[in-house]
Amino acid sequence: MQIDLSVQDATKRFKDFTAVNCVSFEVQKGHFFSILGPSGCGKTTLLRMIAGLTEPTSGIIEIRGQDMAGTPPNKRPVNLIFQQLALFPMMNVGENIAFGLQRRKVNKADIKKKVHAILERSDLPGFESKKISQLSGGQKQRVAIARCLILEPTVLLLDEPLGALDLKLREQMKVELKKLQAKVGTTFVYITHDQSEALVMSDYVAVMNEGEFEQIDTPQNLYNRPETSFVANFVGENNAWSGKIKECDGLTAEIETAEGSLFRTKLKESLQPGTEVDLFLRPEAMVIQPDTDMSDLNRFEVVVKSLLFDGANSRLLANPLNDDTQLLIALPQNRQYDYIKVNDKIKIGWDKQSGICFPKK
Repeated sequence: MQIDLSVQDATKRFKDFTAVNCVSFEVQKGHFFSILGPSGCGKTTLLRMIAGLTEPTSGIIEIRGQDMAGTPPNKRPVNLIFQQLALFPMMNVGENIAFGLQRRKVNKADIKKKVHAILERSDLPGFESKKISQLSGGQKQRVAIARCLILEPTVLLLDEPLGALDLKLREQMKVELKKLQAKVGTTFVYITHDQSEALVMSDYVAVMNEGEFEQIDTPQNLYNRPETSFVANFVGENNAWSGKIKECDGLTAEIETAEGSLFRTKLKESLQPGTEVDLFLRPEAMVIQPDTDMSDLNRFEVVVKSLLFDGANSRLLANPLNDDTQLLIALPQNRQYDYIKVNDKIKIGWDKQSGICFPKK
């Protein structure tokens, strides 16, 4: 198992503000690793430290086992792509991609061969002579990535590269980027605040909050087994209640919500009765009009406030009776729910294994 990037206790302070606090992680060769977090959490500062654009206050950054301390950005085996792609408009596609090789004084025959090969791998065959102004947003994205990949970096760093694209193109580029990364085999470290980008593309994701990593895991585990309330709330859509533990049996508890509802659910850790907690439940975990033989469910009634049609992602917006808590309830595609109207009262159920509780911070 080869480690392309190792970060150990990386810290960056700006006077009395700590932007990155003792962050450690490793990225294996060929992996797509994303750092996901809200604006201002420190993820771009961390990326700039890896690239050599910002000096760490403390900590060690190694690329392929080599300590990068004191190594300037242009001497590091990494390339960095920003949201602003910085393609040269006066050069055509081939000249843009060849620029780094020309700076390295590679001979013209080798440059031509390498440009042709990287365009094939980037699904841009025959684009050498096209002007940048003739390209779509997605094609420009691929040219910017090809311009970096032709230099054969150990790690390609990407700082929110899809942020300037429109929604439909961004959705398309998520799949394209993942396919491209798998095809070329280069290690990608990707910064984003968009959870969908991180979940769709990544082998592993680090969720960052206030300068620290809350959890590093596969996308599936982040979604299904969050380690902290921040991860549960930030990754994917969730319904949330605040409440107190009424009874506790190991890692199962009865929760009384602030609005007076009683739910049985699992806990992340064993807690004492009276402990204040936050309860999280995914929209797809709720069963609409559950059958009577489904006896072991938390059951309650809701009033439908809105029908949010979005094809396979259609949902109901609802409130429990006598409760202002706003709930999102997924509409499964294997059943028809055309009969449900705004202001209808409907029964909802959910299994205690579907929810998860954390001590309130």
